[in-house]
Amino acid sequence: MFAGIAGRYDVANHLLSFGVDYHWRKVLVERVAARQPKDVVDLATGSGDVAFALKKRLGADVKVQGLDFCEPMLDEARRKQQGEDLLEDIRFAFGDCLHLPLEDASVDVLTISFGLRNLENRDRGLKEMQRVLRPGGALIVLEFTQPDAWLKPFYYAYLRGILPLFAKLITRDKAAYEYLGGSIASFPSRPELAAEMKQAGFGEVRYRGLTGGIVALHEASV
Repeated sequence: MFAGIAGRYDVANHLLSFGVDYHWRKVLVERVAARQPKDVVDLATGSGDVAFALKKRLGADVKVQGLDFCEPMLDEARRKQQGEDLLEDIRFAFGDCLHLPLEDASVDVLTISFGLRNLENRDRGLKEMQRVLRPGGALIVLEFTQPDAWLKPFYYAYLRGILPLFAKLITRDKAAYEYLGGSIASFPSRPELAAEMKQAGFGEVRYRGLTGGIVALHEASV
């Protein structure tokens, strides 16, 4: 599914979110920067926008990697980094969140944006993420969630009715965005996801809603 929309993925994200995705990404990047990491791995990196934003904010001295299991998405990320010296330092590689190609306790910060919903086994993925983080490290998750009560009727009308039609015009793949709506509706609430993170072995978990709660930022410490 992701391979089929890789070439139009960025344009679709910007248009379908009305550009608010830039703000969400900035919030995540600032939380990462506050931890002053030496290395960061962006999981489910897709076409690399989060990895690029991290590198630009954190600078040349911080190692940034992007992992994804969809090769056409990784190809798009590599295409976008060409010709920019700072961004060319980012390593993009195949990586499945359920079998991370990383050593135990080897990473300061993991990020994952809009990818946690897509894991076949979320508990297993969270345990893998906890495994590879150093003591004092953190997993920072940006993900769609259920919006605040006042917004729900309008949001789900857009998500289920309007968004797939828009997406079909942009990506020619309506089914991928029908899947998006279904996966958001079945995703845990903010407190429920925090509880899952603690059950997977994380310590303190902080979270907050963004843009009326349609997106949540979770920060789980090791």
